[in-house]
Order: sequence, then structure tokens, then C-alpha cells
Amino acid sequence: MAHITIVGGGLAGLAAAITAAELGAPVTLHESHSTLGGRARSTKSPYVTNDGTHVFFVNGEPWQWLLGRGLAGPFVRLTSQEVMRMRFRRRGKLRGSLPAGYLRMTLLGRRRVPPHELSFRDWATPLFGEQAVRDSVGFLGPVLYDADPARLSAAFVFERLLRVGTPKYPLPTRYVIGGWGAVVDRMADRARELGVRVETGARITELPEDGPVVVATGLDAARTLLGDPGLRWESGASVLLDVAMTPAKKDGNVTFDMDEGGFVGHYSDHDPTLAPAGEDLWQGQMPLRAGESKAAALDRLRSLYDLTAPGWRERTTWQRDYVSRGRTGALDLPGRTWRDRPAVDRGEGVFLAGDSVAAPGILAEVSLHSGRTAAARAVEALSRSRARVREFG
Repeated sequence: MAHITIVGGGLAGLAAAITAAELGAPVTLHESHSTLGGRARSTKSPYVTNDGTHVFFVNGEPWQWLLGRGLAGPFVRLTSQEVMRMRFRRRGKLRGSLPAGYLRMTLLGRRRVPPHELSFRDWATPLFGEQAVRDSVGFLGPVLYDADPARLSAAFVFERLLRVGTPKYPLPTRYVIGGWGAVVDRMADRARELGVRVETGARITELPEDGPVVVATGLDAARTLLGDPGLRWESGASVLLDVAMTPAKKDGNVTFDMDEGGFVGHYSDHDPTLAPAGEDLWQGQMPLRAGESKAAALDRLRSLYDLTAPGWRERTTWQRDYVSRGRTGALDLPGRTWRDRPAVDRGEGVFLAGDSVAAPGILAEVSLHSGRTAAARAVEALSRSRARVREFG
């Protein structure tokens, strides 16, 4: 019996499976790994970390989709006290307030419509000044997993700066209790409740021929599976350092590095379940510069830890470091928009989903949006196929 096949069990694949099943289609989801989640996987207890410094943004429609289905689960936002404890590294020192030029850009520049044809640097520098541009892209570095966001499309960068970096309370960020793996588990449970057949450890090397297919993988895997060398897009790269440490009163909680573009956050501050009792869990990120080694980027990130949690090296009980490369969402260069990315509809009943395809949003929002779009189109294709079978017998 013709059905919809989904290749990939990350956020895009799970969103596609839920959407297609809700529309009444039979669905089989294949995940090559032994566990679901993709970039949204979390490590196992006792130290629960995400694959990167993940948050959800409530000012995006994908969050409302998760929320409306009970898939977000319990979550928290930063309290006013936590926001007041935020620090910003600028010119080598920590400060408790955002620079004046940054504030003018985000608060007074909201009515400006930046072009996508120019880089953010070329558009924003004459309007707001070089220092404000440096400050804003330093803040956005960890959001975009990129060491030089000023080279990207002005429209792309400014939209994200206003959505994520506008200084007003409450902030749009939400942290799910238990890490993103908890969201994956809820999405998988919902898919199975709807009748989706979920197969892990199932690597697909050829496209099935018994119905529409949603390829919900990274572009590298999709390029191989579809035999399409054109499936490429600009993406970022960051070094990541997760640390568990014994607490100290002098520790901060969140630091944005406007000099280097990095970020350090005390994640168990708002979710104590992420670490054993008596220990704090931190996650840090530093975008890799062109040609920079992992070791050099880690040195820069450790220096940010030094400022945020003095003496952390002697208090460390567990840590891991790794590089996230080519799995960090789409980046739009000048002259490009999200509509220019690899299309969802690949023709002949094949559809593409993931964080680097033609769908709007920031990071994981693109995966959720494209997964749902791909599923809806796959269901339409399945309906047309069934109609032809009925007509011609």
C-alpha cells in the first residue's frame, strides 16, 4: 500500500511525520542512528547537554505549533533577576549593560527595512557606526554559529537581531526542562500515537518507490541520497564546550562576548535536572574563524569562562568539547534570501526538509517549518496518486 516515507528522525523528520499522520496518511519514519533527534539529541543523565546552546523562541510560529500539541512540555524563561545578572564582554571587560550604539540600533532602527542585496556591514555601518556593528554581530555570533555575521545579508542579520536581541523583558527565549531530548521524546510519542511506524538503526541508501518521500536530513546526506551535487548552502561552524562544576557565589549566569562573538550560559541555573545535586552545568560556544583550529577557538572560549565563572577550571567535575560544523542552519549571503535555498519540492514525489532548505525562521524553526511543509505536500502527492489509481484501475 502506498504510504509516505520519511528519511531522518530529527526535528524536521518528526514534524513531518506528525503533520502527515494528522492529515490521515500512513507514514514510516527511518532513522539511521539508534536514537531519534538529530541535532536535537541530548546527552544521557547525569549531565544532560544539548548539541549546542539551544533555545526556542516564543516569537516564532513553530513554537506555537509545538505548544498547541503539548510537545514543548514544561519550560522556563529567564527571570528578571537572571536577566539583570547577564553580562556582556566588551573591550576585554565584563559590563552589565548593553552599549549605547547597540541600543540605538535595536530600539530606534526598528522601522528601517534593510536590503538583502547588501551585507549587514555595508548597510549598517553608515547608519549606526562601526562600533555598533561590531557589538551587534558579536552578540549574534552564537545565534548564527558564525564568526563574522556582518558579511551576511543585511535583511537576514537584522531580522534576527530584532527578534533575538531587542533588550526588553520578558526575553523571547524559552528553555525546555530536561533538555531538547525531552522534546524529541514527546514528538516521537505523538507520532507513534498517530500510527507512525518509527524504525531506528535503519539507513536508507536508495529512495523507495512506493509513495512520496520526505528527505529530512542534513544537506550532505541529502546530496548523496538524491544524487544532487547542487544541494549546498552556506552554514556556520562553532566549537562547543560543556562543563559541570561545583558552584561558587562569584559565578555569573549568562555572558555574551561582543569582542569574540562567543557565549557562555549556566543552563542548570534554570533547570537543576541537567546536573547532579551540588553541581552546575554550563554550555559555551565560540564560532570558528576562517582557518582557525579547534584548539585556538577553545582557548578563546575558555577565556570567556574565566571571566564568567572565575576558578572554574579547578572546580570542574566533567566536561566535553566538540565542533559543530555544517549542521548549524542556513546563512544567507548578500543577494540571497531563504527562498533561494534548496527547494522543499524536488519533483517526482520527493520533498526536502531540514534547517538549510527554503523555509523561513531561525535555526530549528526552519526544520520544523520545512518538515510540516514537506509533509503537507507529500500528502497532496499521495492523494493525487491514489486518485489516479482509482480512475485508471
